[in-house]
Amino acid sequence: MPGVWTRKDLLGLEDLSKEEIELILATAESFKEVSTREIKKVPALRGKTVVNLFYEPSTRTRVSFEIAAKRLSADVINIASETSSVRKGETLIDTGRNIEALKVDIIVVRHNYSGAAVMLARHVRASVINAGDGWHEHPTQALLDVFTLKEKLGRIEGLNVSILGDIAHSRVARSNIWGLTKLGANVMVCAPKMLIPPAIEQMGVAVTDDIDEALRNADAVNVLRMQFERDEENAFPKQLEYFKNFGITKERLGKAKKDIIVMHPGPLNRGIEISSEIADGINSVILEQVTNGIAVRMAALFLVAQANENITHEDTD
Repeated sequence: MPGVWTRKDLLGLEDLSKEEIELILATAESFKEVSTREIKKVPALRGKTVVNLFYEPSTRTRVSFEIAAKRLSADVINIASETSSVRKGETLIDTGRNIEALKVDIIVVRHNYSGAAVMLARHVRASVINAGDGWHEHPTQALLDVFTLKEKLGRIEGLNVSILGDIAHSRVARSNIWGLTKLGANVMVCAPKMLIPPAIEQMGVAVTDDIDEALRNADAVNVLRMQFERDEENAFPKQLEYFKNFGITKERLGKAKKDIIVMHPGPLNRGIEISSEIADGINSVILEQVTNGIAVRMAALFLVAQANENITHEDTD
């Protein structure tokens, strides 16, 4: 297994080395077998407490973290902002400190502001895992995407991966770009011009607004959800227009490699960014991504807990 994990937190992939990413993937691979057992548990985090602190709605990510923690034998508490003291004006830092005062070990946080997870991690001794912050990063989603690609195609280095959709507002896109490029993939982003962030080429990707170009040589395409709720200036393409020009359909996929992998982080907007025929078809690994998310999040929880325990012991020596 490559490397040693020494970080208290998992806040993004931008700051991780290739070796650290590979260590998470290798750890996830070892944990994936747990979910196939009759009794789906190991005692790796017995006695630890994990809090899921979510300031935004979530189904897949929150449930995935909850299942991952329970399969490691941790105790789990779920806190949603609409039912917490946040409604009374409590700040994220005060919430984090109060949660930590209850002797929790790991806080999994999703927040609508970029940088929220980093800020929280600076103010608590508990480990912090970023479950998505604003438009910044969503590291475990990218890790499960990369894990799935490697599982299906056997490697990441040298693969041609296209990321399609609302790049401008996508934390998933940013984390995927960091993870894929560090592992040696060739990444192209494709979107209508108003949804391509300025200077994104500096992240080491190719850019196009031509979907046929994006699919032509791709080994995999990661289709992002169109975030129409962020269209405050009514500048986005209309839904039917977007599907016509950028939707993944059988006809469009017929021009790509026969064995192209189709991915989507969810939730799906069927008939907007992807047709049901493709979402449920033989090229799709969307449900496999969901399954693999458990193993990846087990790895993330285990590694940060182990590192924090080592840090704590060093501080008390």
